[in-house]
Amino acid sequence: MYSTCPKCKHEIAALQSDAQEICPACGLVFAKWLQRQVMDEDSLVASQARTSRTRSSPRSALAGFFMPQRKPRSKSELAVYALIWAGLLWFGFDFIRMNYESNEIGRSFMHAVNLVFHEAGHLLFMPFGRTMTVLGGSLFQVLLPLMLMFAFLIVNKDAFGGAVCLWWAGQSLMDLAPYIADASVQRLPLLGGGTGADRPGFHDWNTLLRPRDWLAYDQQIATAVDSIGALIVVSALYWGALALWREWKGSGASVETAV
Repeated sequence: MYSTCPKCKHEIAALQSDAQEICPACGLVFAKWLQRQVMDEDSLVASQARTSRTRSSPRSALAGFFMPQRKPRSKSELAVYALIWAGLLWFGFDFIRMNYESNEIGRSFMHAVNLVFHEAGHLLFMPFGRTMTVLGGSLFQVLLPLMLMFAFLIVNKDAFGGAVCLWWAGQSLMDLAPYIADASVQRLPLLGGGTGADRPGFHDWNTLLRPRDWLAYDQQIATAVDSIGALIVVSALYWGALALWREWKGSGASVETAV
């Protein structure tokens, strides 16, 4: 079977090679040795297949999407991003503590930012009918940061950039809560002057809720929207911190390369 023993490397005489099943030097049974090699190879293939399935599982794929692999930033860059995260933490919890019933968040600097995209949303959704035109303002001011989040993840492979955009989406939801809560009383000033009570049909959420007899639930809807927005802001902060921490641990190589 073998001209050389695979274990001890003993040379087997040519006349014996066809008939010899056992190495005369070390006693290795060639058939058993070959069977063991095949079993070991099968085990290795099965182990690799299990590892491949584990890596390609939906949970792993999801984790890989929201925490994509990328070249770590240098520690000096990460220090700047950490300051940005600290600012998001400060303003995030400041927005969360605000009572939407007082419209305190509506007087913040972020409301002016959201308002631009709110009004743009009305125009963008105009081809889809009256209801979508009215809803489009509120919808687009939340959808835009979410679209930017996916752009950061897919194009830039940047988890921290995605977390910042998710933070914005959560803040934008909280920014909508006072407007929703005002649907039945219509006291908030509208863009262009006056209130919803002065200008019938101009208050988005009164227009959306009144035909469906949902005006009585405006406070409950506003509370739910505000709470979901706060939860999203907290989740974005956690995600951003995790992304920075992972890059910080891998930034040593980047520093050495830069030097």
